[in-house]
Amino acid sequence: MAAWGASNYTYAEATGSQQLADWLGSRVRAFEFFGGVPQILVPDNPQTGVTRADRYEPEINRIYQELAEHYGTVVIPARPYKPRDKAKVEAAVLVAERWILARLRHCRFFALEELNAAIGELLGDLNARPFAKLPGDRLSAFAQLDAPAMRPLPRTPYVFAQWTRAKVGDDYHCEVDFHYYSIPHALVGHAIEVRYTAHCASKLTSLRILCHRRLGRRATDTFGRIRHPIV
Repeated sequence: MAAWGASNYTYAEATGSQQLADWLGSRVRAFEFFGGVPQILVPDNPQTGVTRADRYEPEINRIYQELAEHYGTVVIPARPYKPRDKAKVEAAVLVAERWILARLRHCRFFALEELNAAIGELLGDLNARPFAKLPGDRLSAFAQLDAPAMRPLPRTPYVFAQWTRAKVGDDYHCEVDFHYYSIPHALVGHAIEVRYTAHCASKLTSLRILCHRRLGRRATDTFGRIRHPIV
C-alpha cells in the first residue's frame, strides 16, 4: 500500500508474503505505477525494512537502503507508536478496505495475478472517485500537486539482491547457496562479501572483485543428495 502526501493518490496490490523480496517488489511496482519516485519514503517500522527502530536514528535494512539509493530517494521511517507520521497511508488503507476489499469479499481467485488484476480495476475507480469536500479526485490532484515534484524513474528498475559473507577456501572457491564459485587465488583464506541476485553473484572486499553468472537450483545426484557444482 502506498499513498502520496498531497493528493492521496493510492497504489495497492496483493503479495504472496511479507518477506523482503515481496515487500521491496511492491515498492518497485508502486514507483512504476506512479511513473516516478517521491523524494522521501515514510514507511512503518517492520523488521523487514527497518533493522532497528529509533525515534532519531533508525537503522534501515541494507537491501532497502540499496533500493532507495537506486531510485535517488531517502527513507525516513515513521517514529515508533506515532501513526500520525504516516497518516496519509493509514487513511488510504481504510479507504482501500472499504472500496476494494469489501467489493471483492465474495470473489474467489485461483492465482495472485487474477487477484491483482481485480484490485487494479477497482484501484482505478478509487483514484477517479471525486473528493467529498474538495474539487477533483486523487488522479487530478496527483497530476497537479505531486507529479511535478517527484523524481524520474531510473533507466532500469531495481533488481532484488541479497548479501552474505563467505570465506575463500584453499581451492580458491567460496560457497554461496550450496554452489561454489572461483575467486582469485590471492584471496585464499580471506572473508569476502557476496552480493547475489537471481542471475549473478558478485564478490566484493572494499572493491568489486568479479561477477559470476548465478547457478540455479541445487543440484542433486540420483539418490537425492546435494552435489556442489563449481564455477
